[in-house]
Amino acid sequence: MKYCFLYCLLFICIASANAQQNDESVIKKIYSESLAKGKTYEWLHYLCKNIGPRLSGSPEAAAAVEFARQVMDTLQLDRVYLQEVMVPHWVRGPKEFATILNSKKIGSRQVNVCALGNSVGTGPAGIIGKVVEVKTFEELEQLGKNKISGKIVFFNRPLDATFFDTFDAYIGAVNQRGTGASQAARFGAIGVVVRSMTTLIDNVPHTGSLRYAPNVPQLPAVALSTADAELLSSLLKDDPDIQFYVQTQCKMLPDVLSYNVIGEIKGSSMPEEVVVVGGHLDSWDLGEGAHDDGAGCVQSMEVLRLFKTLGIRPKRTVRAVLFMNEENGLRGGTKYAEIAAKEPVKHIAAIESDRGGFTPREFFLEEASSGQIQKLSSWKNLFKPYGISDIRAGESGSDILPLKPMGTLLIGYVPDPQRYFDLHHTAEDTFEKVNKREIELGAAAMATLVYLLSEYGVK
Repeated sequence: MKYCFLYCLLFICIASANAQQNDESVIKKIYSESLAKGKTYEWLHYLCKNIGPRLSGSPEAAAAVEFARQVMDTLQLDRVYLQEVMVPHWVRGPKEFATILNSKKIGSRQVNVCALGNSVGTGPAGIIGKVVEVKTFEELEQLGKNKISGKIVFFNRPLDATFFDTFDAYIGAVNQRGTGASQAARFGAIGVVVRSMTTLIDNVPHTGSLRYAPNVPQLPAVALSTADAELLSSLLKDDPDIQFYVQTQCKMLPDVLSYNVIGEIKGSSMPEEVVVVGGHLDSWDLGEGAHDDGAGCVQSMEVLRLFKTLGIRPKRTVRAVLFMNEENGLRGGTKYAEIAAKEPVKHIAAIESDRGGFTPREFFLEEASSGQIQKLSSWKNLFKPYGISDIRAGESGSDILPLKPMGTLLIGYVPDPQRYFDLHHTAEDTFEKVNKREIELGAAAMATLVYLLSEYGVK
């Protein structure tokens, strides 16, 4: 009996060592193929230069859907299909205009602004008013209606540059943009100006979505470049009666039919278990949506190409999902989860790439069990030769979050975070800002994790 136990233990050890050697070989092939013959950069170039910015409901978003479908059709997948989703159709209109008026120090000066996504416009006449600067909603509350009514509220809380992870800094400031307009409306403000969400001090305004609360007046809202935010704040200290003029002509049109784009490789032995990898196909309208989130989309398609090219037959079904309308509505992610809940399959894991196409660093597991963290952490040595430092608890991605009630393990792909918010939601987010090797390394890292999940599951 003793010898039988020892033989079994020896067999398990040998099998485990053989499996690891096989995994290392497969992973090496994934990285070699991605770096030597990868398609991510080529696909991203077409998406950015031939199609351009892809705001939900726009003709460019429709063109991106067709492009992605055609690309996946060439990969000889088991299934490629479009999933209908109604999306909001917000349009920016003519270029925004804003001016600091009648300052004692500098007179009048034009400043750099852009309308926040989903904002109502001022109309052709624009609005003009005195400015009240605040950094928090608590300050707004303390000032009250008497000091805010009839004025423009200037939210000027900067991203905290002391955070190593710039996403933590972003989370600490972005509520000004998201709900600031409705907060200010409660006290009778006529408009809102929000400091751009970046650690840089420059003249580039950063757009982004706002959400209006029900039963509160909808105020026009713009983002102000950080350099101009610093200027306005300094001027207000000596001259609190400064006025600000802004004109925007953005508006919300009726919803438009659009699509999530989905490609699938059916699992060889457990097809009823699904691993999703994805990014969002829509982008803001100011740049080309290269890092946000063209990179995540082409990386997700590349995962499927790598599997097919290398002859990797996943045990579990692998799906690439290019979600529509992450930026100003999250309709694509919501619709996908709604339909997934009715399918006769189980989504065991979902990975989202929506942090740019920079150098891969780690993966985050959102609210994973201790067993799941332990299992995926055991793969760290397989990633170590390729610069992935950790697999640990953290946030995943907005589009896959609606899958959470189904028990899906949510995973965020995490590249280096230091440059992302230099470009995020701006005219600077263009193809030229993406490094070919970095985006290819990211695709390989994602494909590696998808391979391991498809082989070994999450339990």
